[in-house]
Amino acid sequence: MVTSKTISNGILRALATILIIGIVLYFLYEIQTVIVYLCISLILCLIANPLVMFLKNKLKFRDSFAAAATIIIFILLLIGFIFLFVPLIISQANNLSLLDTNQLQTQFMQTEQSIEAYFNIQHVDLNKMLKDSKITSMLNFGFFTGFINSILNFMADMGMGLVSVFFITFFFIKDQEHFKATARKILPDTNEDKIINSITKINHLLTRYFIGLLLQLTVVFILYLIVLVIFGNKNAFVIAFLCAVLNIIPYIGPIIGTILAAILTMISLIGQDFRSEILPTTIYIVIGFLLVQAIDNNISQPIISSKSVNSHPLEIFLITLISGITFGIVGMIIAVPLFTMIKVILKEFFPDNKIISVLTERI
Repeated sequence: MVTSKTISNGILRALATILIIGIVLYFLYEIQTVIVYLCISLILCLIANPLVMFLKNKLKFRDSFAAAATIIIFILLLIGFIFLFVPLIISQANNLSLLDTNQLQTQFMQTEQSIEAYFNIQHVDLNKMLKDSKITSMLNFGFFTGFINSILNFMADMGMGLVSVFFITFFFIKDQEHFKATARKILPDTNEDKIINSITKINHLLTRYFIGLLLQLTVVFILYLIVLVIFGNKNAFVIAFLCAVLNIIPYIGPIIGTILAAILTMISLIGQDFRSEILPTTIYIVIGFLLVQAIDNNISQPIISSKSVNSHPLEIFLITLISGITFGIVGMIIAVPLFTMIKVILKEFFPDNKIISVLTERI
């Protein structure tokens, strides 16, 4: 028999559960930066696993030395990545310094007059509008000070983040076996084997996935580099590398990379004739990049991604599309790793379910 006391207790338990869930979510929100550091460190650990195994098995490094050597390699790659863009920045700055602003203003005025004449629009004096609006008197010049402070704060946060990520990654690599042994002691006996098997399979598949992703980006980088070298781009290596990195973002990344390559190409050709040199070269490079993306989307990406996580290319496309629509760019990036983890866990815990057995038959 349901009494008022039973109902009251049920309501109190429900409120207590909601309160606890709210507190946990708030706590996770407050430590979201730490969670991001842990996720990045875990990804670096998965990528570094083959190198760590090589150092341990072939070169007979101890766990600490293997972890330290791996972190040093990551740091050197990061430093090389940073210095890689210094020549590009200097080169583009020099090209912009050669820009004839008077000629550019004349071309802009001619274009404006042509548009007005074509559409029969009354002439708009932009200079007079700016003066009448007194927009310069409303500018808050303290913005520039705030902007500089924001840059400095960003650099400080980035430095702290890098130190934290490398520190966590070092111990993830060094104490992998210790973490597994500790997990065995904590996990419930009834599901211990299933959980350990899931973790082992996830570790194996995600390691293959991230290595496959690096292989895919390498292929795209080489193809981009060939296109840029053919058309004589002076900063072909750096631009190709940057655009290849943007390919980490499915579907949107290549578009951003193509636009960036077009802009950098036009800047690098400043001083030459626009119709005969700048425009044709930019169009050819855009066409070349589109061909590379067609090759990547239809050949290298489906093959490498599907083979690395043992999933059908259509599965990868659909899950990436759904994640992108639901969670945006971040969802597109994490779609395949997260989907792989879910498949492994479902297969391990519900192997007899017909739907799950069909979806996970390749794992």
